[in-house]
Amino acid sequence: MRILIVTGEASGDLHGANLAKAIWDLDPRAQLVGIGGASMRAAGVTLVPGIPHLDVMGLIGLSAVRAMIQRIRAIRRVLKAEAWDLVVLIDNPGLNFHFARVAKAAGRRVLYYIAPQVWAWRPGRMKWIQRRVDHVVVILPFEPELYRRAGVRCTFVGHPLLDAVAPQYDRQALRRRFELPESAPVVGLLPGSRVAELNMLLPVLLAAAAQLAAADPKTRFILAQASSIDDNLLQGLLARSSVPVRVVRDQASEVMAASDVLLIASGTATLQAAVVGTPMVLLYKTTPLTYRLARWLIRVKWIGLVNLVAGRSIVPELIQDEATPDRLSQEVRRLLTDPTAYNDMKRGLQDVRRSLGDPGASRRAAQVVLAECQA
Repeated sequence: MRILIVTGEASGDLHGANLAKAIWDLDPRAQLVGIGGASMRAAGVTLVPGIPHLDVMGLIGLSAVRAMIQRIRAIRRVLKAEAWDLVVLIDNPGLNFHFARVAKAAGRRVLYYIAPQVWAWRPGRMKWIQRRVDHVVVILPFEPELYRRAGVRCTFVGHPLLDAVAPQYDRQALRRRFELPESAPVVGLLPGSRVAELNMLLPVLLAAAAQLAAADPKTRFILAQASSIDDNLLQGLLARSSVPVRVVRDQASEVMAASDVLLIASGTATLQAAVVGTPMVLLYKTTPLTYRLARWLIRVKWIGLVNLVAGRSIVPELIQDEATPDRLSQEVRRLLTDPTAYNDMKRGLQDVRRSLGDPGASRRAAQVVLAECQA
């Protein structure tokens, strides 16, 4: 059987690689071809020649537009001209919605893994998915009912984070590794993995850190740097702060485990922190125009995935004008000084972790992929 796997950003490339390995574990004869990056190539997937990864983060302006148009046209040709038993689209709804339409028009079977969160932004697009996607594979526990209600075939496989995060961490050992005092309050800073997020959120986080350090000079700060963030950009922002911050690259889970409380940008990292089990304060801030547009489009009560999965407010969400240094430092101090509030949140995070399923999401997704090839 021939399966085409189409990914977008680095996270999708990693999920595609893990899915490919799981497929081969179940059926070594499967022929896997991909549009992806280094992770899929390292996993042994045959990447389509002449089509670079869809992530053009390093390009700007017209160069990015031209590169993206060329890649989209090339992928359209691949979808139409070659015979595939199944096209697997992973995350990246901005482009994969288009590729789903092209693939279905060409008579291909389409499976969408890590489905787009249309239930949050545009619930009406469920009907669009129903017409163009044969099977949706989801990783959040509340999603299957929403898709089934819309008449979309759907399977919940659990969250891949459970395979990426260790079952437990030795906090004291991590603090020794990161040169942090074993008994001091430690606040983890997670400003996001995109440049725009970093520029918007890190100055606010550093101002909150300054207030926390003034209130308790023993407090220490550690920042999880994503691989997508340039060292010079990060250091330039940190140089404007008087508060020393320990920077750790590509070890987000370890930073979370070493910390007492996290200040964390809204996104998948909030679920990662829930799996690790560290209490947190969530923030989200963007340009006024983008925020107004999001408020108009969004259809959910919370923006934090950890609260959405819980179905209740476990983690405080400080959004836009509420995401101030005063509010952030206030919430952190509350958690650090109120054992009842701290332990209540930890119990809530344990509930969230349990609801995400068991480890083995990639293998279960591979089973669905192989079954769909034979449908």
